Amino acid sequence: MGKKEGNGAKQALIVVGGLAFVWLAIEIALKPFLEQSRSAIDKSDPNRDPDDAVPPPHPPPDAAAPPPAADAAA
Repeated sequence: MGKKEGNGAKQALIVVGGLAFVWLAIEIALKPFLEQSRSAIDKSDPNRDPDDAVPPPHPPPDAAAPPPAADAAA
């Protein structure tokens, strides 16, 4: 039984090392996609939810239009 006492720690170390290796492999393999998605997350507005049914209010269309020109025939 003296031989099995250290097996738990050794097994835990192997599992943790394997998980770290897999995480690193995924990071390297998907680096371009992850960088693109992380930059999109950084640019996003946390106060705005794109799933909201009601869009934010827009100014009326006439507010941005220039005033009508005077009638040239008059």
